[in-house]
Amino acid sequence: MISGTISARQAGAAYAALAETLIEALCGSVSEELVDQYGRMPGGAVAVIAMGKLGSYEMTAASDLDLITVYDFSGEDTQSDGERSLPGTQYYTRFTQRLIAALSAQTAEGALYEVDMRLRPSGSQGPVATRLSGFIDYQERSAWTWEHLALTRARVVAGPVELRRTINDTIKAVLVRPRDRAAVAQDVQTMRAKIAAEKGTSDIWDLKQVRGGLVDMEFLAQFFQIVSAAEHPNVLDQNTELALTKLSAAGVLSPADAEILIPAARLYHTLTQVLRLCSISRSTLRRRLWRSGNCWRAHPTCRTLRPWRRC
Repeated sequence: MISGTISARQAGAAYAALAETLIEALCGSVSEELVDQYGRMPGGAVAVIAMGKLGSYEMTAASDLDLITVYDFSGEDTQSDGERSLPGTQYYTRFTQRLIAALSAQTAEGALYEVDMRLRPSGSQGPVATRLSGFIDYQERSAWTWEHLALTRARVVAGPVELRRTINDTIKAVLVRPRDRAAVAQDVQTMRAKIAAEKGTSDIWDLKQVRGGLVDMEFLAQFFQIVSAAEHPNVLDQNTELALTKLSAAGVLSPADAEILIPAARLYHTLTQVLRLCSISRSTLRRRLWRSGNCWRAHPTCRTLRPWRRC
């Protein structure tokens, strides 16, 4: 990344591919452990949904994993068929808890990832694992606007094909339904103001929270997707830069706005990747960030960084 051998998008996709491989492998190991201890769940299946940076292929060296687990099984009061049987809900709760532990446990070599499950239905107040029927009902009836914004980055990374298909179909159906543009805009404005009040900064090197930074970029891409997807379903994409590109192609973004936003998204993600890799002095970091972002070019996006060009 620092030398320019690969792009920020390639780096993000590589980090995501590694995380997906580990999640899928650990899902298999955890499932085998549960079968050995509690037997199999009749008609049982479980899937893992990637959200956030993993879902959008924008992971960095320091990213955590935003995950949701969704399961299903036959009947209502079904129990596993082992000698130490468990009800279905408890069975998949244990699956999720063990998966989180496997991904985040500290070892002599450190932990793989930090895991964040707060994007699951009802957040920290809800069960750690969600049954398929509950996931569908929540997304269709109860989810807040911000949860549907987050859903634009969702994708299933582990689980059987049929369950993956059902979850993906549910997500798409929710995202392409008609929206009240003004109401969604008001919700987004309220959410952004709350985040700014809690985490706002004037430090331009805080690329995520500074005004006009990554949070604003992601809000724009997500807002335009959910208010436009009913008419233009092809604008949906988990990746921020690709979503903006599709919004431009569909005519949702004007050419002038696209000319600023798409390179800005590329620049921010490039700088973020390098920032997460560097543990060096501030002046050296600024120089490397400048080179990584190709900021010698006279693009409006880069004007803020010009004072540090010679640092």
